[in-house]
Amino acid sequence: MTQGNADITMNDLPVFSAELHPYRSLGRNGHRILFVIAGALSFAHMAVFMISGAWPVVLFFGLDFLVLFGAFWLNNRAAKAREVVSLSRTNISIRKIDPSGRETEHVFNPFWARFLVSRKAKIGITAMHVRGNGRQTDVGTFLPPDDRERFASAFSGALARVKRGY
Repeated sequence: MTQGNADITMNDLPVFSAELHPYRSLGRNGHRILFVIAGALSFAHMAVFMISGAWPVVLFFGLDFLVLFGAFWLNNRAAKAREVVSLSRTNISIRKIDPSGRETEHVFNPFWARFLVSRKAKIGITAMHVRGNGRQTDVGTFLPPDDRERFASAFSGALARVKRGY
């Protein structure tokens, strides 16, 4: 292998890499417990109203449970989205994977790209964008404020190191 090929492969090695996931406070076991409790309560109330002769109310309790289940199903589906951010000496790659698995990749030259962070005084970071060559993409829109701060600090530091040439 020649020296030129070694430089090319060394330049393509990631200096920074992060996989960003939406935060969800309730895990798989938490969902099971929630639905067992909600189902038991709904069933108990349905039985009380059915015994008392108010059978139309039973339909509403069943509908409420289905709406709750549907909302959590959509929330869990949205949690499958993720972004893979990779920075090397030759490019910035931002791969966005939506809940259905469809991928979109945005590639920028790190020497021409800018990492833009929008802040509000009491909230913190409200938006992060990578812009370069007349294109722009947002990064980490689903992250909570603390994670946005950590990501912005780590990514901007890595991008600065790449631009300085280490």
